[in-house]
Amino acid sequence: MVFEENNKAIYLQIAERIMDCIMSGDYDSDSRLPSVREYAASIEVNANTVMRSYDVLASKGLIYNKRGIGFFVSDDAKMKIIHERSKNLIDNQLPPLFKLMQILGISPDEIKKEYEKYLKESNELNN
Repeated sequence: MVFEENNKAIYLQIAERIMDCIMSGDYDSDSRLPSVREYAASIEVNANTVMRSYDVLASKGLIYNKRGIGFFVSDDAKMKIIHERSKNLIDNQLPPLFKLMQILGISPDEIKKEYEKYLKESNELNN
């Protein structure tokens, strides 16, 4: 795994990657995650780092541990991730974008038009 140079701890980057895998369907509800040691070996990090990632995910209710069997994806993990990431977008990422739009004189209508164009192009690529 290639880690970003962004001051975000590696265990948090790993947790984000696992959440991405849950969102994309690589890990479905109630599916077993790789063991801590397996996952650590596959991404070439210390097992304690992966354990910290799993602890973060478990504290958010995204995964759960079956003693002696391993970690599994919670039934509602995908919805919880959507909620968390939507809240982050609205609370943390949109305000600076709105400020920049105001400075540059870009209207919400222009953004809407570009978003609709993006959706149309995206749908054409997927079909």
